[in-house]
Amino acid sequence: MKDTDTRHLSWDEWDELRRPAPGETDFDRVVAGAISRRGLLGGVLAFGSGAAAMGLGTLKGTTAMAQSSRFAFAPIAAQTDYDVHVPEDYEWGVLVRWGDPLFSDAAEFDAAQGGDPATADRVFGENTDGMELYEIDGAQVIAVNHEYVNETINLPNAPAESGSVVNSEEDATKLMMLQGVTVMEVRDGATGWEVVVDSPYNRRITHQTPMTLSGPAAGTPLMQTVADPSGTEVKGTLNNCGAGRTLWGTYLTCEENFNGYFGSTDPEVEITEGWARYGIGAESRYAYEQYDSRFDISVDPNEPNRHGWIVEIDPSDAQSVPVKHTALGRFKHENAAMVQAADGRIVVYMGDDERGEFLYRFVSNGVWEEGTNGSALLEDGTLSVARFTEDGTGEWLPLTPERTGMEMAEMLVHARMAGSAVGATTMDRPEWVAVNPVAAEAYCALTNNSRREAGATNAGGDAMEPAGPNPRPTNEYGQIVRWRPEGGDHGADTFAWDLFVMAGNPQVYDNEYGGSPNVTPGNMFNSPDGMQFSSDGLLWIQTDGDDSNEGDFAGMGNNQMLVGDPETGEIARFLTGPNGSEVTGLTWSADRTTAFVGIQHPGGSWPGEDGMPPRSSVIWVRRNDGQPIG
Repeated sequence: MKDTDTRHLSWDEWDELRRPAPGETDFDRVVAGAISRRGLLGGVLAFGSGAAAMGLGTLKGTTAMAQSSRFAFAPIAAQTDYDVHVPEDYEWGVLVRWGDPLFSDAAEFDAAQGGDPATADRVFGENTDGMELYEIDGAQVIAVNHEYVNETINLPNAPAESGSVVNSEEDATKLMMLQGVTVMEVRDGATGWEVVVDSPYNRRITHQTPMTLSGPAAGTPLMQTVADPSGTEVKGTLNNCGAGRTLWGTYLTCEENFNGYFGSTDPEVEITEGWARYGIGAESRYAYEQYDSRFDISVDPNEPNRHGWIVEIDPSDAQSVPVKHTALGRFKHENAAMVQAADGRIVVYMGDDERGEFLYRFVSNGVWEEGTNGSALLEDGTLSVARFTEDGTGEWLPLTPERTGMEMAEMLVHARMAGSAVGATTMDRPEWVAVNPVAAEAYCALTNNSRREAGATNAGGDAMEPAGPNPRPTNEYGQIVRWRPEGGDHGADTFAWDLFVMAGNPQVYDNEYGGSPNVTPGNMFNSPDGMQFSSDGLLWIQTDGDDSNEGDFAGMGNNQMLVGDPETGEIARFLTGPNGSEVTGLTWSADRTTAFVGIQHPGGSWPGEDGMPPRSSVIWVRRNDGQPIG
């Protein structure tokens, strides 16, 4: 039996235990008291960054911001209960919960066994995350990720004395079926939005779904395995976190913490440098390796190389084969934000969600013409990493064999090592990237970094001292960095950057940990994670942080969804989730009158069903007057 029961932990918490953070240092205490919040309110971040805080320096206070607000709602207060809250004149309801049938041949949810194992791939999966809605021949179709599972809820009958929730091949298979992606048709019914059961668009994509590999790494020795000596076919997509949409109407699902699915039946297996950089070790989260040899690194050492990619799915064709695009690099993908460069090339921004890892950009070699399928453009292009400098400028550093000293396939499979080779900036867990549809700028949520301090490094040995867009040591609150490409062209290799917001707690701190000027006691939050722009150029921010409402987080309440105005810097709280949950994933109905929002791993018994465990769900939110909100 393990010394510590990790079965109730979120995936990030589990990974943190494997790489524990250092304790507080003298340097932390000195910096925490050295810079006053008063200096921060002057409009220039005073932590060694010379970049003016564009959008922050002109703020006159919350009253002036409210007078010119573009928000069509009255901000709500922080909450600490086990329910969802939205503004006055808005309503919400549950669209779908884990275990709800997508097909009429699936069993209704049975709490006693955590759902029916035989039809686990015919129901809505667990732990909803990134999502996108598509209008296809008049139907509205949502593709939504299922990041991971909550083992003790999904397998409630595991023997207590076993020390493990997964005790059989059937257990492992059930968990594999509950993860991946759901594609489902939805419609506005008599009592609100609902899933269209048995729609021809409905589909579950799981850890067992056949997929193809594309791009420069496909078919190379690094991708060849016992089951697939060709190196071109792979089963399953793992730990699907954020998402994205292509300009041609397909879905991009992003594989994040894939490392935790792999382990070894040989406890003495030698951990390679490549495995160590990605956190792959002898112990996995779900013990898959005990029941399926492809997850056993002592048997099939190349299988981990086939995960950690961006996967393209066609939501219009339930028979289509998903494609993993190796040209976009292998790392812990959060999401994928696609935009078009001035010359027609495709640009994809991506964050690698781990402390001290990098921000990436892919630019296709070919150009996209409207109305065509551009999937092949994602097979041929240049992957780059970002370097931010203290003067508020930055550049994209191309990852090429010449610059990295690595062969092309090796460079893509081990993109983190390639980024280290060219000197990329280590970031505070770069999560979702969002591109403004009405201005030439992009944003990245840097959610937090408990390990940034003098002398600290990432897993590759790159320095993580406070600098540039990551100015705070022991950064538990997070920030959002913004960059504007040179000439307004996302294909340009240089950019100017600033910080749109630094999250913090002004009720606890009067220094840089109190946050930037647009953070007040009325809107404070921590750990920005998911982000999406609505069509009017407003930035919707979702959080996945500490909801204890104690200590450094006193007054922040539950995780939430806020709205930010890039023009004024104003930020207002729109929605709060149940205690214990992450608010993650956002998309809109075709007419923009309804927002669909993910509630992951809620606490209590939310959504309030008698005799039921808490169930991750997608909710709908809309104005009572039927006007657009997105």
